[in-house]
Amino acid sequence: MSTLVDSHCHLNFPDLAEHLDNVLDEMSRNHVGYALCVSVNLNDFPQVLALAVRHPHIFASVGVHPGYEDATEPTISTLVSLADHAEVVAIGETGLDYFHTKGDAEWQRTRFRNHIRAAREIGKPLIIHTREASADTLRILQEEKASEVGGVMHCFTENWEVAQRALDLNFYLSFSGIVTFKNAASVREVAKKTPLDRLLIETDSPYLAPTPHRGATNQPAFVKYVAEMIADLRELTPPQVADITTNNFFSFINRGKQSLPNVNLESK
Repeated sequence: MSTLVDSHCHLNFPDLAEHLDNVLDEMSRNHVGYALCVSVNLNDFPQVLALAVRHPHIFASVGVHPGYEDATEPTISTLVSLADHAEVVAIGETGLDYFHTKGDAEWQRTRFRNHIRAAREIGKPLIIHTREASADTLRILQEEKASEVGGVMHCFTENWEVAQRALDLNFYLSFSGIVTFKNAASVREVAKKTPLDRLLIETDSPYLAPTPHRGATNQPAFVKYVAEMIADLRELTPPQVADITTNNFFSFINRGKQSLPNVNLESK
């Protein structure tokens, strides 16, 4: 059976952490072999790292989400130091979010630049959050030479023009349960056009549970529904999508095919 990867989740958040054994069991039952637990602030990063250290199939990132205005501000040296761990495979979640921010957002842009500079210094990819800020997000990525390390545009909901520019900057596009929503036709159109070697899937759990579980607490096991929708859109089988996106995930974190046990990479 092909192995799935949830490329973006928050296993340390209370809705999942309080039932972690069940969450991990459901991952196994649904052939979700790996997950990337994504950091959103420095105070909780030790929880994220501990999960990755304790569970060989869980990876970690380090970063401060743009929605955390009052969080401890990460310096470049702090991010580099915390990312210098084998289980930390990416810098982020970082980026810009103008939806929730009132007034001047220069602090977000400064924080974003620091994450990019840290990623370039340590040579690890970026996890990008952008909401109502695509022009500035792409501009800063270009100005800071983020293409040198690349990364992923997580929970992608922008149009094809933004997608193309992100692809040109050496980024993957990751699709969440939103792609299964009835009102997400534009997201599905981008998912249909995304080059298969730049495609990732995620849950962003505990948020954004896909159809048929909308309204429930999301979990990594539900990434299978994202894979099924992508398969339908691309006229592929779910196992093919699993193999493609799992291969892409390990390319994204620079671990290569040798780290892919029990995954049939030739079935594409």
